[in-house]
Amino acid sequence: MKHAGDAALEALEDLLIKVREHDGLKEKKRGVFYKQSTAFLHFHEDPAGLFGDLRVGSDFERFPVNTKQERKAFLSKLGSVLQKG
Repeated sequence: MKHAGDAALEALEDLLIKVREHDGLKEKKRGVFYKQSTAFLHFHEDPAGLFGDLRVGSDFERFPVNTKQERKAFLSKLGSVLQKG
């Protein structure tokens, strides 16, 4: 599974805008977010669709982000993870 390219990130722009609204995240490269100095969130594309890899604890968890419902669930999980610190 490769990192999301420009076309995939363009398709995710509405989601990226909402991710950027969260305090404490720094977008080092388009679609690649860090929390403090630690990689925290990035996106992948493959034939099955688009996915967000979000650091939950010490590991990354993969979330589908293809539909409005999937994106809403992803943003909810992102908010929950950020609240926990």
